[in-house]
Amino acid sequence: MGARARILVINPNSNDVVTQGLAEAVAPLASPEGPAIDCVTLAEGPFGIESQADVESVTLPLARRVARDPADAYVIACYSDPGLAVCREATSRPVLGIAECGILTAMARGDRFGVIAIRTRSIPRHLRGLRQMGVVSRLAGERALEMSVAETASGEGTFARLVEVGTALRDVDGADAIVLGCAGMARHRAPLEDALGIAVIDPTQAAVAMALGILARG
Repeated sequence: MGARARILVINPNSNDVVTQGLAEAVAPLASPEGPAIDCVTLAEGPFGIESQADVESVTLPLARRVARDPADAYVIACYSDPGLAVCREATSRPVLGIAECGILTAMARGDRFGVIAIRTRSIPRHLRGLRQMGVVSRLAGERALEMSVAETASGEGTFARLVEVGTALRDVDGADAIVLGCAGMARHRAPLEDALGIAVIDPTQAAVAMALGILARG
């Protein structure tokens, strides 16, 4: 019997609470017969990735982690998809970014998707990614919580704010699917979907699901 396959989910910030939330979010995707899904924290990263400078600061540390930590597939668990290109150069194995996977999944669930960002200043960075993907025409809108990564993961009042912003994306912007634009929001996906009545995509779950599909195809 061969060694069990492994998917390595890397949280590029140094907040272990976010990593724990990721582990809880992807736990339902694991099975005894399937690949192991390991969620780890990039200790060298900032406490939250909230600016372009933060994105750039983790690019090479991520590539080094991918190069030295063997896995069958890797997931970069930050909605800015930091270091995605350089990490793909560091390994012959699949490397998936959660923003790309979350957006692709949302487009499979609805005609127009909305994104909930942590801060307004994150939105131009996200829009660059959408332009690179060529999917701006499917974007209904992006609205910000105006919270930090840490607050989205464990702060009080986060869920109420998610409902408020998600409702505006649905009713004002016309989104029929919503992507959570930060890995720290993972624990809120299911209750937010219940509250809004439309598909809510946790991008880390989407990326791990795609990794499982890729590995199942061999």
